[in-house]
Amino acid sequence: MSESYIAIDWGSTHLRAWLYRNGQCVDNLQLPYGVSRLAEQTAREVFDKYIAPWRKQEAIPVVMAGMIGSDAGWQPVPYLACPVPLDELSSRLFEVAENVWIVPGLRTEQDVMRGEETQLLGAMQLSPASCYVMPGTHSKWVQVANNAVNDFATAMTGELHHILINHSLIGKGLPEQRDDSAAFAAGLQSGLESPALINKLFAARATRVLGDLQPESVSEWLSGLLIGAEVATLRGDTTQVTLVGGESLCRRYRQALTDAGIQAGEIAGDTAFQQGIRSILDARH
Repeated sequence: MSESYIAIDWGSTHLRAWLYRNGQCVDNLQLPYGVSRLAEQTAREVFDKYIAPWRKQEAIPVVMAGMIGSDAGWQPVPYLACPVPLDELSSRLFEVAENVWIVPGLRTEQDVMRGEETQLLGAMQLSPASCYVMPGTHSKWVQVANNAVNDFATAMTGELHHILINHSLIGKGLPEQRDDSAAFAAGLQSGLESPALINKLFAARATRVLGDLQPESVSEWLSGLLIGAEVATLRGDTTQVTLVGGESLCRRYRQALTDAGIQAGEIAGDTAFQQGIRSILDARH
C-alpha cells in the first residue's frame, strides 16, 4: 500500500484530515469548513489552502469520504446501489484532482449514506458483524452479509434532538442542561415501550411544567426517548449488533440496546474510518 497518504473525513459541518508518513500518522487537523460551512469558499479552495501544503514535496494519495462527494461538496459522486460488496469501493473511487479521490456513498431504494461506507469497510475487517449501528446526527442501522451491505435505514435522532431543544416549545426558556442518568433512563424506557413519538414528544414539556421533570434534565429525558424509539423501531429481529461511533453516544446506545435485550459490541468510529481508508489504498496497489 501507499505508506504515505492523506485521509480526509469531510462532512457537513467539519473537515478532519490525517497525514500519514511511512505508515505513521504524523499530523492532523480539524477545521469548521464542512460542505455546509465553506464561508464563500469552494471545497477546492479549502483543500488548496489547508491540505495541499502537506503535498508540497510529493503528490501523495488523498482519499476523502463524506459529504464532500455530494452536490454541495467538491463534485457529485454517484452512489453505489445496494447490495454491494464494500471491497468494490477501491475500484470505484472518483478522481477530482491528481491522486485525489472521493469514496462513493451507498444507496438503497429509499435511503442514502456518505462517509459511513468507509467506516463500515474498516469495521467489517476489525469487528465482523451482521448488523452495525452507527449513532450520530443521522443514525444508521446497516445489514451486512458476505462482506456486502445488503440494506440500511436512517433515523434522524440526533438532528431531531437538536431541533426540539433549540427551536421548539420543548426547549424554550430552559436553564443550562446537565447530565442526568435517571432522566435519560426514564425517557429511554418510554421510547422503548412505545416508539410512536407523535403523542409523546410533548411530554418533555408537560412533565417539566407539572413538576415531574427537572428543567435542567429535559435534554437528557428527550435524548432517552428518541434513542429508545429508534431502537424499538429499527431493531426488527436483531439480537446482536456492533456499534460504530464516538464513545459518548455509543454509551447511550449501549444502554438502550441492553435494555432492549440486544447484545452490543463496539468500535470507535475514527478507528473504523482509518482502517477503511487503509483498506481502500491497500486494494489499489
